[in-house]
Amino acid sequence: MDYIKQLKAAGSRNVVILHVINQRILDGLMRHAVRNSDIDKWRKKAEDNAQESLAEIGRDLEAAGFAVKQIVRTGYPSREILDVGKEENPSLIVVGSHGRSNLGDMLLGSVSDRVIRKCRRPVMVIKRDSQP
Repeated sequence: MDYIKQLKAAGSRNVVILHVINQRILDGLMRHAVRNSDIDKWRKKAEDNAQESLAEIGRDLEAAGFAVKQIVRTGYPSREILDVGKEENPSLIVVGSHGRSNLGDMLLGSVSDRVIRKCRRPVMVIKRDSQP
């Protein structure tokens, strides 16, 4: 959040924040014979949690003077980030690098790596636990 707030001094006025509910998790639930009604409940809870989290982030960014748009999607994270990038046409895409893959010690996570390689917009990657 500190990095985003610093972009205001560079002229940024609008922020689109995106949360992607990972389709791979839903696929895993389906493979393990979880009932569709349970999957629907899990998805609804995930969407509600994402909306709540984005609302909190949105309030913080609005207090810093940004106009904020919040989006929750279900899909494959890198693909959804790229799709929203095409739809919203941002001047910059900011992604966090969580390093959640099996190679967690690598500099970039797989999502941020895919976004960097396929995106036509500038991308800034914020490494986990880094400070401005």
